[in-house]
Amino acid sequence: MPAQDSPLSRNEALLTPALPQASEILAALGQAVFVWDLASDAIVWGEQAGAIFPGIPAERLATGAEFAKLIEPAQTLRSAALAQTSAVYGTDGTPYRVEYGVRMSASDPVVWIEETGRWFAGADGRPMRAIGSVRINNERRARDEELTKLARLDPLTGELNRSHLIAALAEAIEETSRFRSTAAFLLVGIDHLARVNDAFGFDVADAVILDVAKRIRARLRGGDVLGRFSGNKFGLILKNCTVDDMNVAAERFLAGVRDEVVPTKSGPVSVTVSIGAVSLPRYARNADEAVNRAHETLDAAKRRRAGSFAAWRPNAERDAQRRVNIRVTDEIVTALNERRIKLAYEPVVSAATREGAFHECLVRMDQGDGQVLLAPDIVPVAERLGLIRLVDHRVLELVVAELAAAPDIRLSLNISPDTTMDPDWWAGIESLMRAHPGVAERLIVEITETVAIQDIDDVRAFVSRLKNFGSRIAIDDFGAGYTSFRNLRKLGVDIVKIDGAFVQNITHSADDRAFVQTLIDLARRLDIKTVAEWVQDEEAANMLRDWGCDYIQGRLIGLASSDRPWSAPPDSVLPAAG
Repeated sequence: MPAQDSPLSRNEALLTPALPQASEILAALGQAVFVWDLASDAIVWGEQAGAIFPGIPAERLATGAEFAKLIEPAQTLRSAALAQTSAVYGTDGTPYRVEYGVRMSASDPVVWIEETGRWFAGADGRPMRAIGSVRINNERRARDEELTKLARLDPLTGELNRSHLIAALAEAIEETSRFRSTAAFLLVGIDHLARVNDAFGFDVADAVILDVAKRIRARLRGGDVLGRFSGNKFGLILKNCTVDDMNVAAERFLAGVRDEVVPTKSGPVSVTVSIGAVSLPRYARNADEAVNRAHETLDAAKRRRAGSFAAWRPNAERDAQRRVNIRVTDEIVTALNERRIKLAYEPVVSAATREGAFHECLVRMDQGDGQVLLAPDIVPVAERLGLIRLVDHRVLELVVAELAAAPDIRLSLNISPDTTMDPDWWAGIESLMRAHPGVAERLIVEITETVAIQDIDDVRAFVSRLKNFGSRIAIDDFGAGYTSFRNLRKLGVDIVKIDGAFVQNITHSADDRAFVQTLIDLARRLDIKTVAEWVQDEEAANMLRDWGCDYIQGRLIGLASSDRPWSAPPDSVLPAAG
């Protein structure tokens, strides 16, 4: 009797699936195999090729040459993939991988193919035969294209991002040189966008940015390029654009933004833009030059009037000033390194008794040839070039050294607006105060009135920290800006220095007399001491004394001098430049 299967064997047979054929596996995976004889150029495909290449006749797949005609972006992609891999001799062949698109005609959709295989070398070392598989890879290609798109475009507006805008600008400038054409680069800045942020929030500001981008895009010609340059700025490349065309286009963009309010979820918002432009390649022969000059003219347009347009033009005076800036920058940095930043001391005395109260320390720069630059020559340039914090750091070191070496003197120093907000300067003074006990009580820090009005809360914190050390605070040039006495009281300043422009003519100007007298009276009521600057003569000094002014300084008392009115400290006390 034949052996009977046990119940367990029959169950195992039912549960164990039959091993599928290789062709079935490939079909399930959406793949097709091939053998490519490069000597004859014949390709033999597996039976799954029809599913991978639907609608393509078999004869178009039969040879490498015919198949290459279907491939894009370059017909040579498959052959190049083999040629670009180094031969591995042996029975396993040399691996390769390549991606390409396939379609019969331009009207057909592209099918993206991933081909993986191995090729085998002939006696000459060149590919003789290749085997491999192909599969459709449209999803991955779509993801790659989306990532590429995201890398190129600004996520908010969908326009080119900054890096690709600059690349397009460089290409446009190269084209103008090659084809002897003209173009223009415009930098469009949304005016007062920070106010929209503060008033409505960032989501509304983003809606404004997006709407402005759409309005600009709607007014571009075919071939022009738009990109987002920064948070509130767009860059435009106008091709085949003369100077006259540029002016007309700029007005078209200005009007397109200002003529209609921007609808937002918080209500309509009125918006204007300002534009700076440069003609290419006439006034800019590379992308950096174009951006810098467009930015420069945009700033000039905004200074003149929001919602205006300016085009870059050569300016001999501006170019000369830039050369001076470069020279002065080098001179200031060198002077700091070589310890040629010095102090001059201007006396401040009691208006009633003429007894010395303190000395104001003014910066001087020894040029090394016997010439000395005064504060009005140094400070404005240093502020404009971003070097003032370095200068103020050095002045602080010198003033503290003088106070530490002469325990009976009182000194004041001026700091620039930028320095009041500089954490490094605060760290420096904190360190010096701790290193030299008793110095802080004899130090007066003068800050300009414009700082107090612009950053009242930050300056208040700055003043409080200094006063905790025992230092006194003065507002310099009071009357030249817009600080109110209410803000003076809020800041808790100790001294108000009345701007000399009002003091110098009090003997001749009734208006100046009334203004100065009122300032003195109000300061006295707030228990704030007053210093009158630029006192020229005895008549003015007597007036100020009679009005109740506490201190005076100026030509009558003595101008600033580099000679110390007290014993000079030893050189070892003076710190090296930081």
